[in-house]
This record gives sequence, structure tokens and C-alpha cells, in this order.
Amino acid sequence: MSDRRIPPGPEPAIETPRHRPSKSFWPYVDVPEEPTDEELAALDPDLHEELYGPIERPFSITLSFAPFDGDDYKRAVALAQASGEYRTVGSGDDLRHRARFYPGEVTALHELFGIVGRTAGCEVLIDDRPMPFARELWLPLLWFLLPRGPLRA
Repeated sequence: MSDRRIPPGPEPAIETPRHRPSKSFWPYVDVPEEPTDEELAALDPDLHEELYGPIERPFSITLSFAPFDGDDYKRAVALAQASGEYRTVGSGDDLRHRARFYPGEVTALHELFGIVGRTAGCEVLIDDRPMPFARELWLPLLWFLLPRGPLRA
């Protein structure tokens, strides 16, 4: 059914464009066909596994924390940068530091968690995934790997 309130009129004419945009108009001409290593590292582990197959990587714990006020912030960033893998995600108010530690780096993990564990928004990821009881169970289990001093008699 046609709407009787709209009077019929001539069809609008389709105009032929007067110019053709140049090939350099498209801003993404030099985009590589394959993702870079940085882009692959930034992928969610589940998405990476679906697209490219599983990654064989040793067990790891990642600490993710936002910038915070205090004297310990520079020390925390230095410890994070010394981790097995370090990167920053976001910018401005959404900036997050991500430091991945492997079981052989448990001392550095313990030291960094001692600083950032009490800050708001500190996340503990097990193999890059949030897990239940990551703080309460997984980290204390790793603390058993900390080197102990000599036994006292």
C-alpha cells in the first residue's frame, strides 16, 4: 500500500559523479596483510587460540595494575619492566601495566605484588585469564617456591 498523504512526484534523478577520488584517498593503503608481533601479543588468549591455534607457553602469572600515587610507583614500574614480558595497554586514565612472570621469577613477582597488590584495580591473571581465587589460592601456592634461608636450630 502506498501512503496517500505523500503526493506522487517525479523520481529523483541519480547524478553521475563529477570527479573520481584518487587512489591515495584511502588512508589505509599500507596496512600489512599479517598482524604484527605487538598486535598478536595484544590479542585475548582465547581469540588467539581460535584464530591461530594454541600457543605452547609455560605457566605464567600476570599482574595488571593502573598508575597510582605514591613513592612506590616508579619502583613498581621498574620491577614490571624487568619481568619476563612487559607491556602497557591503553593511555591516559585507562593506562594499565601488564607484567608476566614465570615460576622461575617468583621472587620478583612477590616483590611487585607486595607493592601493587594493595592498590585498587590490581588484577592477577593466570595464563592471561582471570581465575577464581587467583589472589587467595594461586599466589600463596607460588610463595612456596620462594627461596628460604637456612634452617635455624
